[in-house]
Amino acid sequence: MRPFAFKRPAGAEAAVKLVAANKDARFIAGGTNLIDLMKEGVDRPNELVDISRVSLNLIRSLGGNGVSIGALAKNTDTANHPLIRQGFPLLTQAILSGASPQIRNMATNGGNLMQRTRCSYFYDLGTPCNKRQPGSGCGAKDGLNRYSAIFGWSDSCVAVHPSDMCVALAALDATVRIRTVAGGERKMNFTAFHRLPGDMPELDNNLSHGEMILSIDIPANRFQANSYYLKIRDRSSYAFALVSVAVGLEIDKGVIKNARIALGGVAHKPWRAEEAERFIEGKQADAAVFQQAAELALRGAKPLSENGYKVKLAQRAIARALRRAANV
Repeated sequence: MRPFAFKRPAGAEAAVKLVAANKDARFIAGGTNLIDLMKEGVDRPNELVDISRVSLNLIRSLGGNGVSIGALAKNTDTANHPLIRQGFPLLTQAILSGASPQIRNMATNGGNLMQRTRCSYFYDLGTPCNKRQPGSGCGAKDGLNRYSAIFGWSDSCVAVHPSDMCVALAALDATVRIRTVAGGERKMNFTAFHRLPGDMPELDNNLSHGEMILSIDIPANRFQANSYYLKIRDRSSYAFALVSVAVGLEIDKGVIKNARIALGGVAHKPWRAEEAERFIEGKQADAAVFQQAAELALRGAKPLSENGYKVKLAQRAIARALRRAANV
């Protein structure tokens, strides 16, 4: 690990100024991803700005408008908070399916959003990776791509986003509240926060350098009784998703009034299956409808040489998650 300066500012404003002034500075809180990247030489900041003591760990009700979860609240505290367990059980399920208890006890919500891909080419300094070194090529595209994307990839990058929490947040129509470099605040729809790779795969999200996540706000919904998070992986713990599905349904007398479906492990960002959502709204909650929706959700998939299995796997996972959410 290369030498770096370590600073601990008093508040969010000072932290933003420090990072914005140095292109090689990084925020650090739990450090569960960044420290690994630094040890491997993938990320080489010359300055770490510790924000772990900034007061952004509050989880609070927005009245009848939903809930706000602080960027520095720990994943474990978020998953087990009564407001989340009772009002947004989908988020609890997703968080608890990720990583390990030890990591969830350290990892923060903002850090979860900012974590980087686990693509093996990204971590291996001896292989080409446009995300790590722009212009070097994408080793995974024609290489070992069993874990890679089937949606939204480009010739520059086929990596997938690793988060479970973010898949649920995409399904829950969350927004991200951000401290800007200029000193104000802005909000961004969660589905716009992460990027597809295009020809700039080194950019994971649409934050400007120095901007800091303050909170993630989730609007009120009626998915409490009918939601489910399903994660398919190679082993039962401490593994990233081959495919994951977050489903929220509002059902009235057997009819689906409102639906949300998001996928993980299939794209550079959490992937909303909006066409499938529209298809099932207004229909009876039954297995046949769910199977049709699952097939529709994967219609635009473009598998690579080694990950064609993800198409059928995702279809089956969507249909199963919908059935579990609807209790049919």
